[in-house]
Amino acid sequence: MVSGRRLTVVMYHFVRDLAHSKYPEIKGLSTEEFRGQVEYVRRHFTPIGVADLLSALRTPDGALPPRAILLTFDDGYRDHFDTVLPILAENDLSGCFFAPAKAVTEHEVLDVNKIHFILAAQPDKARILASLFSELDDARGEFDLRTREEYEQQLAHAGRYDPADVILIKRLLQRELPLTLRARITDALFREWVTDDEAAFSEELYMSVADLREMREAGMWIGSHGYDHFWLDSLDETGQEREVERSMEFLRDLGCDLEDWVIGYPYGAYCDSLLEILRAKGCQAGFTVEVRAADLDHDDPLALPRLDTNDLPKRGDAAPDDWALQAAREGGSA
Repeated sequence: MVSGRRLTVVMYHFVRDLAHSKYPEIKGLSTEEFRGQVEYVRRHFTPIGVADLLSALRTPDGALPPRAILLTFDDGYRDHFDTVLPILAENDLSGCFFAPAKAVTEHEVLDVNKIHFILAAQPDKARILASLFSELDDARGEFDLRTREEYEQQLAHAGRYDPADVILIKRLLQRELPLTLRARITDALFREWVTDDEAAFSEELYMSVADLREMREAGMWIGSHGYDHFWLDSLDETGQEREVERSMEFLRDLGCDLEDWVIGYPYGAYCDSLLEILRAKGCQAGFTVEVRAADLDHDDPLALPRLDTNDLPKRGDAAPDDWALQAAREGGSA
């Protein structure tokens, strides 16, 4: 085994001045916390870009520098242009940004983000659940639905970052209910708790095509995050191929090199049929949400693990004991 084939990949979502934002309860990293992590990364790691990773993947003896680390940013938020890009530029760092095409081009708020902001806007989750199950009761004549008690028994289990009631809301609205019904209910809750001007909210939330092109010119890498931000493993092969092709068209329109393109899976979801499609389309690397550091000698390049920002030590913390970051807790290990 060649030394220098180990890589820590870190995943970010919201990065903003949370305390002074309209939605301080949104789950994300404050600007100062991000600056602290960048400082930590520069002190204890060797930051690389996607081009360095792809170069190492091309040959079995392609090496990475010691304690190599790659920073990735999901969902195409304007935070990444307004807050992250200047900080990376100040520190001469490159990041990889996974932007879902639909959010950028159609000015619609992704269902996953509608759910984020519903939860952030209404601290009393019992009220959200009351509205959600009222909508379900109204839809029982159209859909074959289980009882509230059955959904609670199946889904209401605390997760790594969320209590049981939040997990219940997320799972119902992300994938458990029929697609048309969950979209309808999510829209209703978003109008009730957040806003009825979705287009204006979307333009504030996501980067524009011009923003993404400027990021590329600044040395950042733009990768696929699907078109609709679906759970890609929940689609049939035709749906998977359509999502991949539409996201590739988006990358092409941004001027990205489709000989060297990469994907960050929405929700970390992938399956064997999707991997076959990606290989046929020339995808070079795929990023999951499995919590551990990567080993290029053993990991499938299309299934590279990532740590969450919460797994990365903060400014002032001691250096990790080894390449694997002992802070990668609960969800996995090296």
